[in-house]
Amino acid sequence: MNTPKTPYYDTYPPRMLDFLNYSSTIRGKSDSTIEAYGYDLSLFFRFLKQHRRLVPADLEFSDILIHDIDDEFIQKITLSEIYAFLSYTDRKRQNSAYARARKTACIKTFFKYLSSKVRIIDKDPTVELERPKIKKRNPVYLTLDESLRLLRSMDQENINYIRDYCILTLFLNCGLRLSELVSIKISKIKEDTLTVIGKGNKERVVYLNSACVSAIANYMPIRSKVETDPENKDFLFLSTHRRPINKRTVEILVKKHVHGAGLYDEKYSPHKLRHTAATLMYKHGKVDIRSLQMILGHENVSTTQIYTHVDNEALREAVKLNPLADENNK
Repeated sequence: MNTPKTPYYDTYPPRMLDFLNYSSTIRGKSDSTIEAYGYDLSLFFRFLKQHRRLVPADLEFSDILIHDIDDEFIQKITLSEIYAFLSYTDRKRQNSAYARARKTACIKTFFKYLSSKVRIIDKDPTVELERPKIKKRNPVYLTLDESLRLLRSMDQENINYIRDYCILTLFLNCGLRLSELVSIKISKIKEDTLTVIGKGNKERVVYLNSACVSAIANYMPIRSKVETDPENKDFLFLSTHRRPINKRTVEILVKKHVHGAGLYDEKYSPHKLRHTAATLMYKHGKVDIRSLQMILGHENVSTTQIYTHVDNEALREAVKLNPLADENNK
């Protein structure tokens, strides 16, 4: 079995480690998801030890060891203890509703594994566990004019201009996730298609429009001249250190170019450029919601439906077209 890529795996309880290995190798969860599972369950088990007074009251929370948690300990976990943990994350750790919802989902998934796969518990205490309500927010995105301004304002004298222009073009036209963009392989680009590994290690084909094809074609002569280690030679985007560009570098360059365009909203991250691509396709390209779901690689269409709520201009125009709109002016 593959050991989860985390520095804490040797301090995990056996059942937790088995769950992480199962989630990684069988369910194909990404490294970031496995890391999040590990963090959330470690927090949960530390809280339970403290809550049950199994450790000294003055022991630092982060110093609570959990490697010795066994099946008997797990079998005694109750729904009320889980709610107590969620209350702790809210009041003591100031976790947002989103963070608490993530922890709830992790715990539910863990107990489902314990009850249906390894069968060490007769009754799943999370069956009636409710998830914290999350206020739905409309996605933050650039308008069409702002998107054009962003691309046109980039400093063409900058040494990384062509690379960065290609990165922003792919974000704004294809709606790629940050993790998908940094892992693009040259061998996976075929004419007007690009194959990426998306969320949950699922492969999907991304179709490239003329702007993307042109941006990649302009960048490739520069990219081909960069010598790098054999294991990195197939990565499309490299850093100035001749290694695959990392997520943080992309976040920094996006922020730099957004500010350079005079768009100072701190929320304009790579993910917001993904929102921009989706919004522009929905508003201006008239892409239907099912097609947009496929383009973005959403597992559920409910995730994609946030883009049906962003077109306030269309809603305003729809109301104006009501045949009774001018009745009071007669």
